[in-house]
Amino acid sequence: MLLHNGVSYEAIHLKPYRGYHIFMRALPEMFRRRPKARVLIVGGDKVSYGAKPQEERTWKEIFIDEVRPQISDADWERVHFLGTIPYSQFIQLLQLSTVHVYLTYPFVLSWSLLEAMSAGCAIVASDTGPLHEAILHDETGRLVNFFDAATLTDELCTLFDDPAGRARLGANARAFAQTHYDLKTVCLRPQLEWVKSLAVTHS
Repeated sequence: MLLHNGVSYEAIHLKPYRGYHIFMRALPEMFRRRPKARVLIVGGDKVSYGAKPQEERTWKEIFIDEVRPQISDADWERVHFLGTIPYSQFIQLLQLSTVHVYLTYPFVLSWSLLEAMSAGCAIVASDTGPLHEAILHDETGRLVNFFDAATLTDELCTLFDDPAGRARLGANARAFAQTHYDLKTVCLRPQLEWVKSLAVTHS
């Protein structure tokens, strides 16, 4: 069963590299439009890559402090920081989400996006290079400018009100993930052949 207007976001650690700051900046206007929305945020407080904050606070704290004055206490109670969670719980979270948000600088594509696709999520993602491999705009998800929090909010609210559109995007995303990334039928054999070729080369 889906959460009503439930938004999920995940990064190994909450940092600008994965668009945490943009996601947080989208929340005040989203709550103004959808005061009953619920936000589920997965990620730790460290910096696994990217720059560390210059001040003695975490990126999580810095961007909470930036947006918190714009969000009422009642709305803030529906923002849930879950920390790091086991894989099985992450899959359950994706299955509950109305919309999943994935943002990133031009960098390695995260496994979590492929998991969201395989779970059939309706995805709003950043229009950055790594995403073009998997997200086709309005086919397997919606793409927005990485820095455009206002358009991110618009897309979230549009999908909240469009169950048929969410179902179409989610079904397309799942089919794309199965066709291109399934471990047993697509990925495993080429990986094993590559490893074998290395063994022959160095024998």
